[in-house]
Amino acid sequence: MCDYSLEHVASRPAVVADRLIVTSFPNTITRGFAGAGDLNTAVCLRPGTEIAFDSDVRYLHPITHWQKVAASKVARFRQIDQHLPHTHHDALEFTDGTIVPLARLVPGQWATVLQLPSVPLNVPEGEGHETAERRTVETTV
Repeated sequence: MCDYSLEHVASRPAVVADRLIVTSFPNTITRGFAGAGDLNTAVCLRPGTEIAFDSDVRYLHPITHWQKVAASKVARFRQIDQHLPHTHHDALEFTDGTIVPLARLVPGQWATVLQLPSVPLNVPEGEGHETAERRTVETTV
């Protein structure tokens, strides 16, 4: 799944062991993941996909825009605030429960897809798995 702001960018689904880089896509207002060999194609993650970053994960605070560091290098992809149209929905949930929108990640960071969710593709999102409780401090857009 890719955020609404990437509708006009070429995309492909993530696969296990994909090497991803956080990047800003041309002619968009957001950041996302691209594959190591093609920085112009967004790599879309399904909710529940687990990724591991190569180093400490840096992101921008929603108000001060100062860089912060996530509590861990492992995260699970989530979609947030889906009831709000025209806002960023793609986010990462870290092991301490902190949720950071992808659009707030600092570009240039590398990650690897560890595993994909076990929910079949034909099951509507939100069915077949529990919704994790989350902190919303970092999700302000």
